[in-house]
Amino acid sequence: MTALVVLPGLDGTATLHTEFLTAVGTAFDSVVVIPYPPDKALGYAALERLVRAQLPPTTPFVLLGESFSGPIALSVAADPPPNLVGLVLSTTFAKTPVPLLSPLATLTRIAPVRSLPPSVLSWLLLGRWATPQLEASLQTALLAVNPAVLRFRAAAAIRANVSARLSSISAPLLYLRATHDRLLSVTAGRHILSALPQCTTADVAGPHLLLQAAPTECARAVAAFSRHLG
Repeated sequence: MTALVVLPGLDGTATLHTEFLTAVGTAFDSVVVIPYPPDKALGYAALERLVRAQLPPTTPFVLLGESFSGPIALSVAADPPPNLVGLVLSTTFAKTPVPLLSPLATLTRIAPVRSLPPSVLSWLLLGRWATPQLEASLQTALLAVNPAVLRFRAAAAIRANVSARLSSISAPLLYLRATHDRLLSVTAGRHILSALPQCTTADVAGPHLLLQAAPTECARAVAAFSRHLG
């Protein structure tokens, strides 16, 4: 068996994946989330270096990039360590997920990212899958991160574009696609699928925070994918 390494969403914490990690744990020898510093505004290049330094040195592993971390996971896979055996992407993108917002990226530095009403965040990220527990977990994760860091990451995501690196990716790839994603356009996933013919998809009923809202279904898809890896 192999290890599973998870790169988290915009919050960058390791606190929102408990149920998914439990559900997928039996399919891997080990499962770990690499958290990002909550008090340092690091761009994608710096976060990629941080991630590479913490990847398993010899154990075969599958890399899972969630939402904000998709460009990092794709960049690692484009220049992979020899023990990377597969890539999973969950509700993520290779280039700016909302192109029309690119000119507004600088405004995120003053945007109230963390102070958005919980009801708005819940509608956008969880939809009808929202529960008091999920909403509380999301708020706890966001409150653990410096607001300036959240704004910096939001701006980085809006500017992101690793499309040029997709042609270098040869690893088997699974894309977890949420059926009711209110944050990402369906074109985000289509862009990746069109560039990577080895990419398979799993449509999972759920919102943008798919690993949190549908942990069992996502774990089942990831486990099935890992069983077919060399």
